[in-house]
Amino acid sequence: MGKFEIKKDKAGKFRFNLKSSNGQVILSSEGYNSKSACENGIASVQKNCSNDNCFDRTKASNGKPRFNLKSTNGQVIGTSQMYSSNSAMENGIASVKKNAPKATVVEL
Repeated sequence: MGKFEIKKDKAGKFRFNLKSSNGQVILSSEGYNSKSACENGIASVQKNCSNDNCFDRTKASNGKPRFNLKSTNGQVIGTSQMYSSNSAMENGIASVKKNAPKATVVEL
């Protein structure tokens, strides 16, 4: 089962990573000013990850595929790593859809 890990970065912002059951990071958040805002971001991921229209498939500046998960208002709530191929990216999206809804939340 997947899990969300919340941590505070060097700038004092709260961030989360969604990790799959094998421990690989599959989605990372922006920095939030409070822990509660970060937890709201996690709830938004859990709410929106089942809607394929919320996944924005893009390419990084180096041409590698990646995706953003957006809320229904268009705000980015999580960004993936870069992938080696479009099929690998689609596997990453499938992993978010599978792991996020029932993932546990831990604070590091």
